[in-house]
Amino acid sequence: MMPLALRTPPSCHWITRCLLLATTFAMSCLPVVTWANEDLRAKVYDQSLPLEQRINAMQELTGLQPDPDRSYRVCVWDIFGRSGPIYGAAQDQRHRILQYGINVEMVPYTSESVMVEELKSGTCDAALMSGLRARLFNQYTGTLDSIGGFPDHEQMRLGLQLMADPRSADRMVSNGYVVMGIAPAGAAHVFVNDRSIDTLAKASGKRVVVLDYDPTQAEMISGVGATPVVADIVNAPNMFNTGVVDVLAAPLAAYEVMELHKGMEPDGGIIDLPLTHITMQLIGRAEVIPNELAQLVREAFFQGSDEIISRVRMEEEKVPDKWWIRIPAEDRREYDAMMQAARLELREQGYYSGDMLTLQRKIRCRADGSREECSNPVE
Repeated sequence: MMPLALRTPPSCHWITRCLLLATTFAMSCLPVVTWANEDLRAKVYDQSLPLEQRINAMQELTGLQPDPDRSYRVCVWDIFGRSGPIYGAAQDQRHRILQYGINVEMVPYTSESVMVEELKSGTCDAALMSGLRARLFNQYTGTLDSIGGFPDHEQMRLGLQLMADPRSADRMVSNGYVVMGIAPAGAAHVFVNDRSIDTLAKASGKRVVVLDYDPTQAEMISGVGATPVVADIVNAPNMFNTGVVDVLAAPLAAYEVMELHKGMEPDGGIIDLPLTHITMQLIGRAEVIPNELAQLVREAFFQGSDEIISRVRMEEEKVPDKWWIRIPAEDRREYDAMMQAARLELREQGYYSGDMLTLQRKIRCRADGSREECSNPVE
């Protein structure tokens, strides 16, 4: 239900550095060893060793070496295309990669759906996409963005730390793809054009944006009596700003960039309760990128997460106080129950990973053991 990408220019260089690490060690045409040297693999995953030793072990294990004769295609989703901050930062770093004898082509895509198809077809060796879209490749990490899964930044940070831990490495490979890195992209909130729409019940009869590639969202919106309006992730903000829809779920950090005040004027607002905390995920083709290399990239992503979050918060703080629709504490418990019911339904439909939902519940209870779900767990 988050039909908008995050645009926070200052954080982009961390994504670029991770892309650099992913490509610097040359995705060569040599086949990955099928019977692994467990001693080498142990060294790759041993975080107490110097990075250089781990890199050497990875190269010896996988046979990956710099190959200047091949160009590798890293696809970057930026809704602003070549002029966008994410693509621009990546392109600026290309000369550094060339110093290693690696010819890397970084290609911007304004359409996330087109980029995903290019990854599937093998046109892209790796692609940076939203966590919502990444769920198509890895249900476990894709569920990090679940509704109400992480109520605050710190809980998401702990989740990302666990994803970067070598003990989670096996979970990062699924259906021929490997998760190479996960970056936090901030909180998503519900934007409305009428302040009276402060509960799902009051959304009955209203028009709500749903993503075109996710039929589950339309089912949920219809279930509360609202009218789902199908849109893609690029045109949804404009539909809200022009009054085509009444409700939009989007990253809070997109408020200024996408001028979402236009859709809220004069009587709208933002529900003061995160719907979820979202991610950006780098997905690679496992036949090209071995998990041992991806592990090093995942760790690099996490090392930059604190900086990214600080930049995201700077963008979120640009939202004027006048737009907030405050939710009383007693009503928040009702929202928690509502979001839990939605997660359970989506788990039963096979949309969410039950294992990830369990992990998220444990993280929430670690932060606040008084929550009802901690004494009566159903996730």
